Amino acid sequence: MGKQMTEMLKGTLEGVVLAILSARPAYGYEITAWLRDQGFSDIAEGTIYALLVRVEQRGLVDVEKVPSEKGPPRKVYSLNAQGREYLEEFWRTWSFLAERLEQLRKGGN
Repeated sequence: MGKQMTEMLKGTLEGVVLAILSARPAYGYEITAWLRDQGFSDIAEGTIYALLVRVEQRGLVDVEKVPSEKGPPRKVYSLNAQGREYLEEFWRTWSFLAERLEQLRKGGN
């Protein structure tokens, strides 16, 4: 991933992770693996774990500790009602920006 892609992703990664969690609960490594499968190969696990801590502290996700076959229990994150509201706002903002950027790209006002 190039520097420009990395910088753009920083601004949207929280929304991307919340969108993943809107589909189903997941733990940090699962989210990282999915992102890598989608072509975001440079995303570090630590980045995702730090983001998950932030969204948990802000009350956007619920966390359940689930026993693991190997090692300590896993923290499984699921989007709660507050997180869904936040995600809806993220998509509205994304749509607004995407439309305006597309207009600029096409040379329109």
